[in-house]
Amino acid sequence: MTAPQVVADDAALERLCARVSDADRVGMDTEFHAERTYSPRLMVVQLSFDDGAAIVDAFALPKLGPLALALTHTTVIGHALSADLKIFADRFEVVPPRVFDTQIAAAFLGYGMQVSLADLVRGVCGVRLAKSQTVSDWSARPFSQRQIEYLVDDVAYLLPLFDALRPRLEERDRYEWVYEECAELGDIERYHIDERRAYLRIPGATRMSRRELGVLNELVKMRDRLARARDLPVRYILPDDVVAGLAALKPAHLDDLVQLRRLDGGMKRQYGSAILEAVARGMSLDDANLPQRPARPAAPARDALVALLSATVAEIARDAGLPSSLLVPRAALERLAREVPADRESFERTLALQPWRLALVAQPLWRLLSGEASLRIEGYAVGDPKVRLFDESPSE
Repeated sequence: MTAPQVVADDAALERLCARVSDADRVGMDTEFHAERTYSPRLMVVQLSFDDGAAIVDAFALPKLGPLALALTHTTVIGHALSADLKIFADRFEVVPPRVFDTQIAAAFLGYGMQVSLADLVRGVCGVRLAKSQTVSDWSARPFSQRQIEYLVDDVAYLLPLFDALRPRLEERDRYEWVYEECAELGDIERYHIDERRAYLRIPGATRMSRRELGVLNELVKMRDRLARARDLPVRYILPDDVVAGLAALKPAHLDDLVQLRRLDGGMKRQYGSAILEAVARGMSLDDANLPQRPARPAAPARDALVALLSATVAEIARDAGLPSSLLVPRAALERLAREVPADRESFERTLALQPWRLALVAQPLWRLLSGEASLRIEGYAVGDPKVRLFDESPSE
């Protein structure tokens, strides 16, 4: 690959956007810092083409909306793209609709769920990448030669990986499966957080009363608003355990805040009034408008059912050469155990899986749940246990 183009001014960015829009496909990766800001701060965007690479200095070019828009006109190929695309969704409110994730593709070919780019390039292309700059400070300028080499390596093999993986997927009739998975990455709704349910991520929320959840919801929204305005991680405003403690305490006066040891003097001075206002809003809600309590963890019988379903899925996945967590998320099995759908149609709606997944698991899982099949273990005595699904013949 030729020496990369470093894009650090508006004129060069305009030319690059035209090149991206005209390309059939583009490899992409990003470097960002996420430790001390509300949302990750984009530092570098690396792009690869069939005839070269470009390094975009996002630190020098904070307005990269035109590049984000140009990427919607091509197919974007990357590795573990979800975090990169979330930055585009948050910063530019757009994501490329056509993407191919080489990590997802590799999972369908038996490389595991989280294979690294370095391991995949070594396994498929026979090249060992030097990952010496993994924790580099990408806000430092100018880039060192080692940094530039690292940035180029992260995108240089994406297009060759696509060319190598696609025929192997097609040979095993799995390219369409990968296409369906990757299509979800190109849906911007995937990256939108439902602010109405953000409070459920606070540890201990499932044990709170509806009134406490109402207060918790207002506190979480207040914290998020302050964090966004100050461009700080939400934990720098109020840690989760402090927010949960405030929801339980429900302070009405500033003096009440002294009861929380983890709420230091600086927090009280900066956020005390905002905390009291949020608590008051939660306390003033009508009962009908209070959040519903989330479902508690499954009872023991439901846990056993989830375990049985998981064993079945694991065996189906093994036969298909896929990771079981890729085939059916545990949350889908927990929904089945919790909602107990009464017929095949509602069963498939409850699973809420893509067509390729349903084609593999719907029939055997439904047969098991409806009593038409049972699980048995074979090969344990010889040290090779396997879970097998057997039809239940009607008794005569």
